Amino acid sequence: MPEYDALFFDLDGTLLNTGAGIMRCAAYALSFFDITVSDMNELCVFVGPPLSETFPRFGIPEEHVPEAVRRYRELYYTEGKYECEPYDGIENCLRTLKEKGYCLFTATSKPEPLAKELLERFHLTPYFEIIAGATYDRSREKKKDVLKWLLAQSSFSSPLMIGDTVFDIIGASETGLASFGVSWGFGNTEDMKKAGAIRIVTSPQELADILKEYKGTQYDQNKLAHPYKTLRPCHR
Repeated sequence: MPEYDALFFDLDGTLLNTGAGIMRCAAYALSFFDITVSDMNELCVFVGPPLSETFPRFGIPEEHVPEAVRRYRELYYTEGKYECEPYDGIENCLRTLKEKGYCLFTATSKPEPLAKELLERFHLTPYFEIIAGATYDRSREKKKDVLKWLLAQSSFSSPLMIGDTVFDIIGASETGLASFGVSWGFGNTEDMKKAGAIRIVTSPQELADILKEYKGTQYDQNKLAHPYKTLRPCHR
């Protein structure tokens, strides 16, 4: 397996189980357009990709998507965001990889301020050099947009994207990155394999076990262009 100098983690469905809150808020938004689903699990497709891409799949006309997003966020920011928790073993995984010398980053389509808030709530912020997410002005919205921005922050030799949906794998492919899929989130493992994931990992412990066998290549944190850094430097 190649050596990697940086690990880019998705958030929803990879670091945090945010599904319950996201699906409830999606159902709430759809209700304003008289759209109901018979099975809440149908709404798991809202976990991961930008909302603007998912609402049209449920019959929301393009011109009404901004209103659907607004309705979603009015509930998510007051209630839904609290309906989440880290996956079992994820903090131990991050700690192991950090101690091994990897530099960790997040690359999420969730709005960046919200991603930072949630990771801080669960005391996961110090594991990451940069928490990169979407912007409210939509200049960074899709996974490839977030990854392109993150790649511009430093001279990475061989970063690896880690995520739970095909959108993570496609975003990685579009930016020339290798990727691992994880099976504990909300995506389809076969779809991730077809999209180019070089490995599917079944647990945070397995992810740590695989990567800790590889020391990785030298990465210079001082090359970071972005002012946001973690509380402790990354050493090898």
